[in-house]
Amino acid sequence: MHPYRTHHCGELRQSHVGQRIRLSGWVHRKRDHGNLLFIDLRDHYGITQCVMDVDSPAFASVETLRNESVITLDGTVVQRTPETVNIKMATGDIEIQIEALTLQSQAELLPLQVNSNADFPEETRLTYRFLDLRREKLHANIILRSAIIASIRRRMIDQGFMEFQTPILTSSSPEGARDFLVPSRLNPGRFYALPQAPQQFKQLLMVAGFDRYFQIAPCFRDEDARADRSPGEFYQLDFEMSFVTQEDVFAAAEPVLHGVFEEFAKDKVVTAPPFPRIPYEESMLKYGSDKPDLRNPLEICDVTDIFQGSTFTVFQNAIDNGAVVRAIPAPKAAAQPRSFFDKLNDWARGLGAPGLGYITFAESVAKGPIAKFLNEERLARLKSLMKLSEGDAVFFVCDKAPAAAKLAGLARTKVAEDLDIIEKNAFRFCWVVDYPLYELNEETNKIDFNHNPFSMPQGGLEALKTQDPLSIKAFQYDIVCNGIELSSGAIRNHLPEVMLKAFEIVGYSQSDVEERFSGLLHAFRYGAPPHGGCAPGIDRIVMLLADEPNLREVIAFPMNQQAQDLLMKAPSLVPPQHLKELFIEVKVPPKKAGNASLGL
Repeated sequence: MHPYRTHHCGELRQSHVGQRIRLSGWVHRKRDHGNLLFIDLRDHYGITQCVMDVDSPAFASVETLRNESVITLDGTVVQRTPETVNIKMATGDIEIQIEALTLQSQAELLPLQVNSNADFPEETRLTYRFLDLRREKLHANIILRSAIIASIRRRMIDQGFMEFQTPILTSSSPEGARDFLVPSRLNPGRFYALPQAPQQFKQLLMVAGFDRYFQIAPCFRDEDARADRSPGEFYQLDFEMSFVTQEDVFAAAEPVLHGVFEEFAKDKVVTAPPFPRIPYEESMLKYGSDKPDLRNPLEICDVTDIFQGSTFTVFQNAIDNGAVVRAIPAPKAAAQPRSFFDKLNDWARGLGAPGLGYITFAESVAKGPIAKFLNEERLARLKSLMKLSEGDAVFFVCDKAPAAAKLAGLARTKVAEDLDIIEKNAFRFCWVVDYPLYELNEETNKIDFNHNPFSMPQGGLEALKTQDPLSIKAFQYDIVCNGIELSSGAIRNHLPEVMLKAFEIVGYSQSDVEERFSGLLHAFRYGAPPHGGCAPGIDRIVMLLADEPNLREVIAFPMNQQAQDLLMKAPSLVPPQHLKELFIEVKVPPKKAGNASLGL
């Protein structure tokens, strides 16, 4: 017999009754019924109920076992009586009559309960992550993550993609976030950067003629944490293709994403390919965001013209100073009590806005604080433009275009949530396309790249030479699911002269580009194919499919909000001798409260 187990703890069934077996696992729960002591034994695969009689020689030692101790037991599989069958357990028809028991490892008193779904503080969960990972829900999430990655990998290979690994120690690249830097001992004063993405390397693979590449790529960005963004590191399905258009990239990505979501979404509806394509400008207007949640049926309208020249001087004066008016429909909301509208106004004020003006349409009468300022002709145009019906209401936001889009987008979500009209049990995908190549940096008042600096401008070199930079669009796209951005991608700028001009517009000289991107630019001068790709985020895919609100719940060993690993005590202090070898002198700023848990 194997020294530890003949079966695992989720395996035994009625067909095993009468067999002598050996199991190993963790004591999940212990119950003393006087003459009988029950142990629920757990391993990776499941739980089996085991029972020991008070007359057993091992009874006394078992009584002292703590939960989460590791044991090996020998016994016989017996049939449970009908009244004791547990239909909630896969092994609920049987139990093990314990004949011998060996303690492999005694557990100390637990800082968190593994056999409970009770919530525990983040600091406790991350400090004792190895215990947290034993808990049923989190354990299942990490198993789900593995299965999803395996499915993605299989689907990519089936489409003819080849998996390659790209370097982790590389050079800095302007991906839009801070780099993690690694000092070089052999090259004093110089630093490697951990890759924010394998961007340049995957393009070089296309130049090298490999045609279709992918990897489940680790990426490193020194960013602040959010619910849908981990500090430090994350993983993405990184892929690149040669001789493709934007639509070719979509045609490669959609079957993979649709297939994976259908496989793991249980009973939820998944958008069928081809996914909707929404131009960036349209998305910002209709949804107030470039991450539209299409489960929400509400669409924002620009109603600036309706208020232009009206007697509502608050909006009119703002319009004269460059503001726009956005309207958010609220179907059948006219029947809501006054408190519904007051709460939405208070919500908007809580965001720093003056409030949300509104009009209701009921009993063929327009009511609300703004209605009296619009004549019948303007009200009729408003109803027609927004397809409003009897019993509907409409809310208004007035501000400069970027701020109006942001507040209107938030109001669209808030109104839909309060009216409970967001589609349930669905994953709604779309592509947001035609992103601006450039944007104006509000802090410096200079032109920056909007997204990926390696994107091909629509119109090529001619557009870069003749158009207002802020009017140039890129062959650049995001894929969005339920309001969460899964990926950015682009058709790449593979022509040296176009790349140099694109960077020149944001202030890079030719020598700057030659120095910072010498490998990529050098390669392009030896025959580069047109190419493009995408990189859906693995962590966010798993978060959606696991129906979790936070990425921490689908990552085995996440950092906390301050980018600290509480389990391994990272980041940590480095011995002076090590710093000396790296030619580094550290000047530590005053301690911050957030560093206290690591003793920094």
